[in-house]
Amino acid sequence: MLDVKPIGASVPEQTRRVALAAFPQGNLYIWLRDELGEIYHDQYFADLYSSQGQPGISAGQLALVSVMQFLENLPDRQAADAVRGRIDWKYCLGLEERR
Repeated sequence: MLDVKPIGASVPEQTRRVALAAFPQGNLYIWLRDELGEIYHDQYFADLYSSQGQPGISAGQLALVSVMQFLENLPDRQAADAVRGRIDWKYCLGLEERR
């Protein structure tokens, strides 16, 4: 059984509003999400999860972060900062903007 913290299939409204205001012409990550939707589905990684303990972090999101990290040639800490601080990354990952 796949036991992960659920993430939304759609981009949260606050994130959508802020990202589209910040990038009215769009950018790569907004395009990726809009054109390809949720790229990596957690079901692809179901065999990697234990049915015991706390739910895991979404493997689909982690895989997408790895791709985005590679595209920008970022070390792990900078990629983690981008997930926390960049609205285009939050949009692509379907994360809520918290400000």
